[in-house]
Amino acid sequence: MARLTRRKFLKQSLAVAGATFAVSTSARRVLGANERLNVGVAGIRGRGGGHMGEYLRMPDVEVTWLIDIDRRVFPGRVSRVEQHVVQQLMKEKGVKEIRVPKNLPAEEKKKKSAERAAQQAEFKKLAAARLPKTVQDVRKALEDKDLDAISIATPNHWHALMTIWACQAGKDVYVEKPCSHNVFEGRKAVEAARKYERIVQHGTQSRSGDYGARMAAYARTGKLGKLLVSHGFSSKPRGSIKFKEPKAPPPEVDFNLWLGPAQKQPYHENLVHYNWHWFWNFGNGEIGNQGVHQMDIARWGIPDATLPEAVVSVGGRWGYKDQGQTPNTQFTLFDYGDTLLVFEVCGLVDRKTRRVSNDFHFEAGSFIGGRFTPKDKGQKVEMPKVTTKRGPGGGHFGNFIAAVRSRKVEDLNADILEGHYSAALCHLGNISYRLGTEGTVKDAGKALGDHAYAQEAWEKLLTHLRENRKLELDKLTCRIGRPLKFDAEKEKFIGDAEADKLLTRDYRAPFVVPEEV
Repeated sequence: MARLTRRKFLKQSLAVAGATFAVSTSARRVLGANERLNVGVAGIRGRGGGHMGEYLRMPDVEVTWLIDIDRRVFPGRVSRVEQHVVQQLMKEKGVKEIRVPKNLPAEEKKKKSAERAAQQAEFKKLAAARLPKTVQDVRKALEDKDLDAISIATPNHWHALMTIWACQAGKDVYVEKPCSHNVFEGRKAVEAARKYERIVQHGTQSRSGDYGARMAAYARTGKLGKLLVSHGFSSKPRGSIKFKEPKAPPPEVDFNLWLGPAQKQPYHENLVHYNWHWFWNFGNGEIGNQGVHQMDIARWGIPDATLPEAVVSVGGRWGYKDQGQTPNTQFTLFDYGDTLLVFEVCGLVDRKTRRVSNDFHFEAGSFIGGRFTPKDKGQKVEMPKVTTKRGPGGGHFGNFIAAVRSRKVEDLNADILEGHYSAALCHLGNISYRLGTEGTVKDAGKALGDHAYAQEAWEKLLTHLRENRKLELDKLTCRIGRPLKFDAEKEKFIGDAEADKLLTRDYRAPFVVPEEV
């Protein structure tokens, strides 16, 4: 098969829904262990700036494309790369950067400043050839045969489609959490990674850390007994976003591209650039924002856990009235048979009451805040020895680059399949919540069933809202999620066609996640 040309690539990418990008094996660059890797970063205003910083620190990695729908962000980000390249070149040539001390006399300071400016200008000329190209449409970057990988930090509703396009174009992918906007998308991203033999790392950085790995290792030994409850907390201060009226988007913003797979709607400033998290068409609420990190750790601790047998979620957007749609308080139960996964979101917290962590409750005792307490305080429990081997490379991004070089999926700490399962948990909780009915806080407690731990945890959350936030709980309307049974193998709900519809979405051509990748 011939290499995919620019004309063919764009023709396919802009065609009817379901089109794919065919890239032959011969079109892909064969990388040596120490060869330079070219990376494009998509979504560079916020988290993408962190991606850039990670790659700029790495030897033999260059940021060659910057992709963002807002042209206003390009000058500052290109300047950042330029400064980095200038420093690299000066170091390579053994040239010391001229400094201008603040306490110099005026004439000397003026002369020194001129010398510094001349030095910088000289090296900026040398750096020009290594500056990244900038583009609003990711498809143009994906045409570049010399681009090896793309690092995605766009809004959630773009994550899966961009991953799939990149895999089809022969690129490896680092995709931020959650890897999908819905369950269907996550599965298709996995299929694309496998079909096109791509390395796809999910942005749940804790997979390159120690705590979740240790808990998973403890659970596998069985020496602490069964894991009874895995409890994740994602409670960060989330204030009101108020209301923003529709208006024309800034001329530098390609709002049509920003909308991408979502249906058309008017532009307003609560969408671009951050508060999209709290709108169902684009984000997944706090459970799919910060929460997916703790959800991943919570699932990781349950031996061989993929998706649950059942789910129910309750909560509301309490404490203020604003334009946001997703709950700021959400309490969700996932049934894994022997283990109950409890997930708690509360945006009505402050610095003292915030909690972003994971607890694990075994038959022999509990890890709370990372510290083990025996169930029977008078009994000494001998902790099993465990190993927590992680993949190669320093840190999560370093691990991704190491796997790109080795071409071994097993080298990844957070392969796309693991990302799919953890993101899907967030989606399942949201589906239960969205299909719920309005009731009282008391009714919500009943909907959580008779599990003693869940009831106690729910009451603790309500006590916080009552005592620390002074909410009159009896006057609140609470969304009581629909209890849903789930077939983890088929990734479908059992006997609920309405819930199945929310496993995917209505896509807007040509930004369609295809059935066949």
